[in-house]
Amino acid sequence: MTSSLTPEQRDRAEKKGFDRLFASLPGLLATCAVCCFLWGSAFPSIKIGYRLFGIPGDDVSSQMLFAGVRFIIAGAMVIIGMSAARKKPLIPRKRDVRSILLLALFQTVLQYVFFYRGLSQASGVTSSIVTASSNFIAILLSCLLFRTERLTARKILGCAAGFGGVALINIADMGAGETLGFTLGGEGMILLAAVAGAMSTCLIGVLGKHHDPVMLSGWQFLAGGTVLAIAAAAAGGRLGPAEPLPALALIVYMSFISAMAYSLWSRLLAVNPVSRVTVFGFMNPMFGFLLSMVLLDEGSMVNPGVAALALALVCMGIIIVNIPVRRTHADSVPNR
Repeated sequence: MTSSLTPEQRDRAEKKGFDRLFASLPGLLATCAVCCFLWGSAFPSIKIGYRLFGIPGDDVSSQMLFAGVRFIIAGAMVIIGMSAARKKPLIPRKRDVRSILLLALFQTVLQYVFFYRGLSQASGVTSSIVTASSNFIAILLSCLLFRTERLTARKILGCAAGFGGVALINIADMGAGETLGFTLGGEGMILLAAVAGAMSTCLIGVLGKHHDPVMLSGWQFLAGGTVLAIAAAAAGGRLGPAEPLPALALIVYMSFISAMAYSLWSRLLAVNPVSRVTVFGFMNPMFGFLLSMVLLDEGSMVNPGVAALALALVCMGIIIVNIPVRRTHADSVPNR
């Protein structure tokens, strides 16, 4: 009977139940859809936030301070929320600290330092396309560097389809005079940000099997956000909201996006192969595009047929990677 179980046994039983849910195809689909919608809403929210906080487009230090404060609040949300839910403080143990700092380095610090540095010199179109490559890079790193799964033609084809959909919608949305290009200081920095994000994806997939992924999520946000905020403030970053209440509400919502989506994504990565989860990441820019159309009246020049084709490609990529196939012994053994 469950009443005879100790609190620790009940926690383990509850964790196993959630793990089974996240590992099932319906649970995976539903959770990924929630995460991608939340992350997609961050695209227009960031632009609205810059307006509410009075941050110019070329003020990189203030943009990084904005991100740092957002992640500090996100980390606090996870830590306080899960402490209340579990009725005990969500405090890392000594053996968790190294993993927290490693994740914070790649997921929050390096990814956003490179991203904001590159965004100031790269075009919006190429930035979106290069950023989407993070999903493909994560699968390659998982298969070739971490060797936690095998690289198959099906995974490559699925990622190529998803990446093609993202590229199509962004190219179709190019403004007059905007061109595709690549510079080391612009798109090169965005590519490094994509690699850092892919590394964090693989790391949470590995570390989440030995540490509480939600605990890692909350504390890495707090640590990484603090580093970003201190560095940005030292570089002259400032936040001066012209409309305090709307600005506060927006940054709280954006913190919730990070706290909820990344915590759920971490649990998914802890119980699923990286390729099965990250291919859904191609939905992020699709949601971002659609929500930007609604909230910012952007993307009106894109042909609906092109948008439908792009969405179809992304969905096809997700289906190709996740479609059930007969597993052989060779498929279940990682590359050595």
